[in-house]
Amino acid sequence: MRVAIAGAGNVGRSIARELIGNGHHVMLIDRDPKAMKLESVPEAEWIMADACEIASMDNAKLDQCQVLVAATGDDKVNLVASLLAKTEYGVPRVVARINHPKNEWLFDNSWGIDVAVSTPRIIAALVEEAVSVGDVVRLFSIGKGAANLVELTLPDGSQCIVKTVDEIELPDNSSLAAIVRDGRVFTPKSHDNFAAGDELLFVASQAAEAKLKACFIQS
Repeated sequence: MRVAIAGAGNVGRSIARELIGNGHHVMLIDRDPKAMKLESVPEAEWIMADACEIASMDNAKLDQCQVLVAATGDDKVNLVASLLAKTEYGVPRVVARINHPKNEWLFDNSWGIDVAVSTPRIIAALVEEAVSVGDVVRLFSIGKGAANLVELTLPDGSQCIVKTVDEIELPDNSSLAAIVRDGRVFTPKSHDNFAAGDELLFVASQAAEAKLKACFIQS
């Protein structure tokens, strides 16, 4: 997956490292020469440009990106970059950083924003969650790192489709906390059936997290 990150500050670089570590191609964009710290994320593609300028984004081939993350420290820049990415380049997924809570009401789809958040780790997770059908995506850690909240979206070919919750044996130290289906969230009961496209939310230890995918998807 090709991801453009507008803003190569601490937040942008943190997101880039997270995504690169998970195998994605990342392009870091910043207009400030001082932000061009190539050695900090050497695997990224670095571009010194203004993410709010059409000519610059033409050169960066923003239309070839599946995701734009607007991660600058300026909410106005994040809004404009998001709108440009969605309306001019048709970027399917736009994730924007909110710097000031008072501006939160602005960060919606009228500015081309699909998801607006503030924490770098969650931003990275939301980028992956949108495209990683069939893969386990860690959203964040809880209990001082003892467990993680993880998400798995069931693809069409999953062997668990039409099976009930109690027919799937989960790894030790894991629990299915919720199912998201057609925009509705519900607590799973033993007789509920799984369906293609279901987003499954688990609380799991790190060891259990590594085993979850095999319970639902044949390798």
